[in-house]
Amino acid sequence: MTVRVLIADDHSAIRFGLTTILGNAEGIEVVGEAADGAAAVRQARALRPDVTLMDVRMPGTDGITATRELVAEGLSQVLVLTTFDLEEYVYGALRAGAAGFLIKSVEASRLIEAVKLVAAGEGVLAPQITRRLITAFAAATPEPAPVPHGLADLTDREREVLGCLGDGLSNAQIATRLLIGETTVKTHVSRVLAKLDLRSRVQAAILAQENGLAGES
Repeated sequence: MTVRVLIADDHSAIRFGLTTILGNAEGIEVVGEAADGAAAVRQARALRPDVTLMDVRMPGTDGITATRELVAEGLSQVLVLTTFDLEEYVYGALRAGAAGFLIKSVEASRLIEAVKLVAAGEGVLAPQITRRLITAFAAATPEPAPVPHGLADLTDREREVLGCLGDGLSNAQIATRLLIGETTVKTHVSRVLAKLDLRSRVQAAILAQENGLAGES
């Protein structure tokens, strides 16, 4: 299967570079470009890409707002790629439903891999972002967390899958841990997201961490 990618960045040179990298990668096709968030949404509606590679800071409609629209409409998965790893951008993008967050210094091979993972329904975070999230959870003052809406509706297996997401496991790793097939894992992940009214597995991982569900399985 070929992964169809839309690139949204306000710098033409960066769009050209990303198009060159991804366009020459096996199994990836760049189907369009956009110079701002509003154009990215319009292009996604017309082109229906599998993944939108989204910058954060763009004129007019910013990348986080555009991400929220793309995810809400189910137009594509979003992988944020930006120069800035400011906390407001990281959490803003993840809350908006981005499936991943990478820094533009990422190696070309890692970017190609990340695009394919996001297209397959996985979550991808830059190592420094992962460390920041872990540090934030570790430093947080323990408080009884309100039970998320829908958590009680999860089956035992779905709760196990949610815990695995909190541990940052991929579908393949979840399948190995729980001794089930990857297709079954994908089904469980979809049901977990639907029941918890979440937009991405990254959001599910954060919820699992915040509610002490990681590491249960």
